[in-house]
Amino acid sequence: QLQLVESGGGLVQPGGSLRLSCAASGGSLDSYAIGWFRQAPGKEREGISRISSSGGSTAYADSVKGRFTISRDNAKNTVYLQMNSLKPEDTGVYYCATDSHRGSWTWPGSYDYWGQGTQVTVSS
Repeated sequence: QLQLVESGGGLVQPGGSLRLSCAASGGSLDSYAIGWFRQAPGKEREGISRISSSGGSTAYADSVKGRFTISRDNAKNTVYLQMNSLKPEDTGVYYCATDSHRGSWTWPGSYDYWGQGTQVTVSS
C-alpha cells in the first residue's frame, strides 16, 4: 500500500524559508497528482498547492501564491514544497496527499492517501 511521509518542517523566523518533502514508499507517485494541505490549531484543513502527475500543471491558494513553489521529482518518488517569505499565519501541520479527482483540488475529500504531517512553526 502506498505510504507518504512528510519531512522538512521546523521552527523558522518570519521571512525565513523551509523546503518540505513528501516521499512515497510502497508504490509510485508518478501516476498521482499530489496536493499539499495545512491545518492550524482549531482550523479546518486547507488546500494550499497541487501539482499534476507530470508536474506540468500547478495550483496555489491565494494565501501562498508568489511565496510557495510546488515541484516533483518522479525519479525520486518525491514531491516538494518550497516555502519562502514565511509568515506567522503559515504555522500549522503540513500534509501531502494523493488526488483522486473527486472534486475541487482544495477539498480534502478528493484525496485518498495522506502522510502523517510535519509541523511548521513561524515565530520570532
